[in-house]
Amino acid sequence: MVSSRTSQPNSWLPKGPALLFAPADRPERFAKAADRSDMVILDLEDGCRAENRAEARKNVQHADLDPERTIVRINAVDSPDFAEDLAAVVDSPYRTVMVPKVECGFSLGDANSNDRPLPADFRVIALIETPRGVVNLPEIAADPQVVALFWGAEDLTAALGGTSSRYSADEVPTPGGGPSGHPGGYREVPRLTRALVLTHAAAAGIVALDSIHADTTDTKGASAEAIDAAASGFTATVSIHPGLVPVIREAYAPTEEQATWARRVIEGAAKNTGAFALDGQMIDAPLLRQAEIIAARIR
Repeated sequence: MVSSRTSQPNSWLPKGPALLFAPADRPERFAKAADRSDMVILDLEDGCRAENRAEARKNVQHADLDPERTIVRINAVDSPDFAEDLAAVVDSPYRTVMVPKVECGFSLGDANSNDRPLPADFRVIALIETPRGVVNLPEIAADPQVVALFWGAEDLTAALGGTSSRYSADEVPTPGGGPSGHPGGYREVPRLTRALVLTHAAAAGIVALDSIHADTTDTKGASAEAIDAAASGFTATVSIHPGLVPVIREAYAPTEEQATWARRVIEGAAKNTGAFALDGQMIDAPLLRQAEIIAARIR
């Protein structure tokens, strides 16, 4: 399936580069998580104890948060909790949902089709964390309700029959071994999945969100992964701990040198209808697009 959105990017963008999970059964953390991040993800799935989900759904409904800066992660479509999660979100002000373990498009119909499992006004962040989800990325990214792709290494590794998503220090004696740039980087299949999520999101004109750094004490590794994510084209990185928010924001923030370059490129493009030279560098459409991305991150 070819997306009809490839020529025009989807209009939804996260409010900043640092998204933060908050367990939906811990309402006392909601406001703090929202204050310390660019968007908060109220988690009814893995971050919420199963026995607490009924109360957690009420917490979501009663949460006094900005709907434009709030995402709700519900349980998978084939989960017994899905219907109750969905009903709770429908009865809340929140309309951006993260759906885990997405393995196909939600319907062959359009966004208003009656056979779709989610209301037409819901924006969907599709979480890719199973082999079937990886294989069906083109269909998922093309789905008219999907506004972003996210991916998860741990569930994917378990579904593959693996036991570890990252190299250990003993396996990688020298720096390298994955996007983190040091021992502890992703193994090959998670790295491939990360690249495919970014590529298919870009091809469909939607947002790609990079996965969490599970070791919340490893600020160096989290910083390296976020720097790589920003440079590669991810729009934001998701975290499970507020302590990693500052390094994520710093990673996505352009340097003064980058900001100056971007400003000069954009100014030069306004005066030229085609390629032009800037300090001995030929500036064409791809470099102009990079300058525009840097400028957007400054804003």
